[in-house]
Amino acid sequence: MKKTVASKREREKQVVSLMIRLYCRKQHGSRDTLCGECAALQEYAFLRSDKCPFMETKTFCSNCKVHCYKPEMREKIRAVMRFSGPRMLLYHPILAIRHVIESKKEKKRLEKAS
Repeated sequence: MKKTVASKREREKQVVSLMIRLYCRKQHGSRDTLCGECAALQEYAFLRSDKCPFMETKTFCSNCKVHCYKPEMREKIRAVMRFSGPRMLLYHPILAIRHVIESKKEKKRLEKAS
C-alpha cells in the first residue's frame, strides 16, 4: 500500500504543479520560472501533500473534506484551481482527463468500501 500512497502523492503534486505553472504564466506573466508568490504556494502545497494523513483514503486534495491548508493558502489554491482546472484540458489534456477518471474511480471505490 505504501507504493500506492506514494504514487498518489506524486500524481497530486504533478497536477498541482502544472496548475500553478499555468496560473502563474497567465496571471503573473512568468514564463520559465514561478514568481515568488506561486513558488511559495507550490512549496506549501507539496508540504501539505507530503504530510497528509488521509492520502490512503482520499482522492485528491481538492476533494478532501478535512482542510489541512491555512485559510489564506486554501483561498490561493482554490483561485489557482478555478482558473487552471478548465484550462488544463487545453494545455495538458491527457493529464486532465486521467485526473478526472482516476478521481471518479477512487470515489466509487471509497463509496463501495463504506
